[in-house]
Amino acid sequence: MIGFISGRVINISDNLVLIENNGIGYEVACSAQAIKNFAINQDGAVYTYLAVREDGMYLYGFSSLEEKSMFLKLITVSGVGPKMGITILSGMSLSDLALNIATQNVKALSSVKGLGKKTAERIILELREKITQEGLDSVKKDDATSQNTTEIDQDAIIALMGLGFTRAESISALKVATENGAKTIEQMITFALKNIGK
Repeated sequence: MIGFISGRVINISDNLVLIENNGIGYEVACSAQAIKNFAINQDGAVYTYLAVREDGMYLYGFSSLEEKSMFLKLITVSGVGPKMGITILSGMSLSDLALNIATQNVKALSSVKGLGKKTAERIILELREKITQEGLDSVKKDDATSQNTTEIDQDAIIALMGLGFTRAESISALKVATENGAKTIEQMITFALKNIGK
């Protein structure tokens, strides 16, 4: 598995980036966010996923481990292949995607070009189920949130856990987000994604 590539950017075309590393050029289909981080003839780096198919091998690139984690979840959904996964990640920000899944916003999710309503509904159903009942129960029982947790807080915690963060990381990041004035679920998730782990 090729999980990360760094090197000189030779070319950028649509969503494809050609990165030279030790004399080998890797063609990587990247999310819109990853593309923003590249400039031709400059050094660049990208987290990658190698998809092996009958007709060849394809590399997909991501700006962060969180984005890659969401991609890996997306492609487990029936009807969502790697190309659609990249399209979804390019169609909205990671925080918006997590928010739409957490709040079951089919309309917003299906606004991504090429993503139909039925597939959007499947993504929401299957990815919300990725958050185990045990994880949800622990969120509800946690001393720090059990008495004053609102529905918005719950959805924000679930969304962050769905992106691969632990319950403790999610609660801590959302507490800081709230202290910094975040009030809506979108503000909370956006703040948390920018600051978690710092």
